Amino acid sequence: MIFFSMLGKFGAFFASIPLPIFAAAHCILFGLVASVGLSFLEFTNMNSLRNLFITGVALFLGLSIPEYFREYTAKALHGPTHTKARWFNDFLNTIFFSSPSVALIIAAFLDNTLDYKDSGKDRGMPWWAKFRSFKGDTRNEEFYTLPFNLNRFFPPS
Repeated sequence: MIFFSMLGKFGAFFASIPLPIFAAAHCILFGLVASVGLSFLEFTNMNSLRNLFITGVALFLGLSIPEYFREYTAKALHGPTHTKARWFNDFLNTIFFSSPSVALIIAAFLDNTLDYKDSGKDRGMPWWAKFRSFKGDTRNEEFYTLPFNLNRFFPPS
């Protein structure tokens, strides 16, 4: 979007998109982003009560906390974080207005603090371990190379 804003014709094109079409695209893209996020749960053991608890609490609080911040701001004309440092207020209020940010913070906190068994097998760690290094899986070469065989000019480090 920054690139398109530098070129006036592209910016004018995006500004001319009617709001109903923009809203429809937003709904479709939101659904896709949410689906991709949930697809990461494919490699976890969703029969584990620990994982079900983390997923449920993160989704619920990810929707509830931002709604509380929105309602509070609508009534009080400032966010729940209200100190003398305005930059701090804006920083925290912005983070907690975002549902994905709240869900990510809660899920990461719970995943790293709640006790787990089997050295991370329930968490899906063995599946992700092979992708930690570029040479760990032969499919990486295929997925992450540049198009048109440009990787011969830019070798991986």
